Amino acid sequence: MRANCSGSSACPANSSEEELPVGLQVPGNLELVFTVVSAVMMGLLMFSLGCSVEIRKLWLHVRRPWGIAVGLLCQFGLMPLIAYLLVVTFSLKPIHAIAVLIMGCCPGGTISNIFTFWVDGDMDLSISMTTCSTVAALGMMPLCLYLYTLSWNLEQNFIIPYQNIGISLVCLTIPVAFGVYVNYRWTKQSKIILKIGAIVGGVLLLVVTVAGVVLAKESWNPDLTLLTISFIFPSIGHVTGFLLALLTHHSWQRCRTISLETGAQNIQLCITMLQLSFTAEQLVQMLSFPLAYGLFQLLDGILIVAAYKMYKRRLKNKHRKKNPGCVEGCHNKKSSSPTQTSTFLEVNEDVTVTPGPSEPMDPHTALEPTSHISSCA
Repeated sequence: MRANCSGSSACPANSSEEELPVGLQVPGNLELVFTVVSAVMMGLLMFSLGCSVEIRKLWLHVRRPWGIAVGLLCQFGLMPLIAYLLVVTFSLKPIHAIAVLIMGCCPGGTISNIFTFWVDGDMDLSISMTTCSTVAALGMMPLCLYLYTLSWNLEQNFIIPYQNIGISLVCLTIPVAFGVYVNYRWTKQSKIILKIGAIVGGVLLLVVTVAGVVLAKESWNPDLTLLTISFIFPSIGHVTGFLLALLTHHSWQRCRTISLETGAQNIQLCITMLQLSFTAEQLVQMLSFPLAYGLFQLLDGILIVAAYKMYKRRLKNKHRKKNPGCVEGCHNKKSSSPTQTSTFLEVNEDVTVTPGPSEPMDPHTALEPTSHISSCA
């Protein structure tokens, strides 16, 4: 498959292909920054987030992988389809169309795990989905690219970065395994590591995004259509992932998790694949899309977290107004158990709003809000 389409009407971008600028070079340290810094970020971040994973709950996801299955359907069913529809709708040039499609076929990125933590999502499901989508990408990426470019009459073969996928998988699973072990052996210390890791991980994500944008400033393409797609693509992924999870009767907690996993793609893997498959002249026009996508998916995640925090605070204030006499007692309980309020909000939310049956609720978790309510009554 080659980067240029023929004049066939089957190609969604059958307009005349523009001349590629010659002599423009992508900054040589861009790949180094995204490889080294992202690997360090992923290792530290996944170790800290692994401290929130419980072996028992993780095993439940493996035994009954309904949530993982829905997540994989979103990742390799919805996202490539959305990418293809965007390419056809906006009639992109061939060089841009391929970049959009490759992004849609990539597995989930690590950024979804930290956003899931910030919105009180299902961390066990989030990490399981990220791991499974990375493994599935070994076969699903070439399959999806083949199916969606079959009618485009391309000539150049895409180079799937299997080595990079393997490195991503190792950087994901090994730190998580250490985090799970720390959580199993030293529960109190793991909570401290988790809080520190969430903050440091957010800062690292911001630094990597800004560094990538700055280092690739010469490669930014001012194409307004491409920027528009990079803006709406992750948002559409979040919304469709949430709706599919809702239709399959998952709890609100899992709906948030699947939504974030769907819209967040592995930007580093997309950039690596573009660098391996295309020349420097072609890369100049393609590189701006994954960078813009990464920037907008970060902004989307921040907005989702902010909206959830506002909703959570509003729900908490509403509960306090309904039970004004128990504010002081609840405050004392909160001091002794910091996670009790969030547990109450989450379980209350799942029980009253979830449109259908989901995974069986943990009896221990289900009893906590009951005791909380009775003590405040």
